[in-house]
Amino acid sequence: MLKRFTNLLGDSNERVIKDLQQFVDKINELEPNFQALTDQELRDKTTEFRSRLKQGETLEDLLIEAFATVREASVRSIGLRHFDVQLLGGVALHQGRIAEMKTGEGKTLVATLPAYLNALSGNGVHVVTVNDYLARRDANWMGTIYSTLGLSIGALQNQGALMYSTDKPDDTGEDHMVSAARHDACRADITYGTNNEFGFDYLRDNMVNDLSQKVQPELSYAIVDEVDNILIDEARTPLIISGPSQDSPSDYKRFAKLGPTLQQDLHYTIDVKHRSASLTPDGIDKLEQMLKVKNLYSEENVRTVAFVENSLKAEAIFERDRDYVVKDGQVVIVDEFTGRLMPGRRYSEGLHQALEAKENLEVRRESITYATITLQNYFRLYEKN
Repeated sequence: MLKRFTNLLGDSNERVIKDLQQFVDKINELEPNFQALTDQELRDKTTEFRSRLKQGETLEDLLIEAFATVREASVRSIGLRHFDVQLLGGVALHQGRIAEMKTGEGKTLVATLPAYLNALSGNGVHVVTVNDYLARRDANWMGTIYSTLGLSIGALQNQGALMYSTDKPDDTGEDHMVSAARHDACRADITYGTNNEFGFDYLRDNMVNDLSQKVQPELSYAIVDEVDNILIDEARTPLIISGPSQDSPSDYKRFAKLGPTLQQDLHYTIDVKHRSASLTPDGIDKLEQMLKVKNLYSEENVRTVAFVENSLKAEAIFERDRDYVVKDGQVVIVDEFTGRLMPGRRYSEGLHQALEAKENLEVRRESITYATITLQNYFRLYEKN
């Protein structure tokens, strides 16, 4: 695997590997000292490191001791000792580099090193896995190490969230993950989950009206498994939260009946080029009388104006069998350049619903995009990854 590191880091690889090796040598030198510590003394290292950070030391100052701490905690808690090449990988990940490791080479164990170090800052670490199963498995397995050192561990799942607990293992004594509030799992010292779980939590947080309802802390540090897949292959794949419009289908039906009662040029004008319709002063007066409203363009009537304008466009601009056809009870758009039907495509912002109402078809609610972000842009929000 050392050769793989060398190949990955490019022409200056030998110098980079040599620099990383210096860290490994120093960690190895400390190993006897940490082996001599009691379990409580080893656990107390976390408090000591955090205190030193508050006093002005940096994570880089603590790296060697922190890695030595994790290695010893791993040996005592799960019987696995980090090999030198895994220490190399841990340093590389902390420095923001990409470490290529094959399945079976211990990348799950490697992640514990930079995860522990960066969690000392108190800002939380996100370990991004490829599926829910691995998120739970790794949080449970590596959680034994973190718990030994006094850290909290969470795992996000599609159907909920989990926290590592030493009090309630299952009958086998192996599964320590228990159901928890998503807020708590997201704000654990170290949280495992998929890119979708972290990303959708971010989107939902940006939709809340009360900041106390947000579940994610500030995005500080992420360790990403299968980084090439997430940040290259799926980089532009958007995460989208959408839902049905609140507009009632009956409103489209009602306004579809109003359109034919208005006279073009007298009550409204159309712009064929831009496919838009605008009410004239006479049209505004007539609609205010018909709808019994004092001011059609007041804030509370914004949706009413949208209904009216879509109804007028559907009535006066969009022509059946030219711009669209009715097929199997649905409005199907006709491509204006090729003349081909485009089944599955729908006009946006209520226009398609207005056409359905015009043709006396079932009006299907519009799907509204409430929040969206690409994976690439989401991971850019982290202070470090």
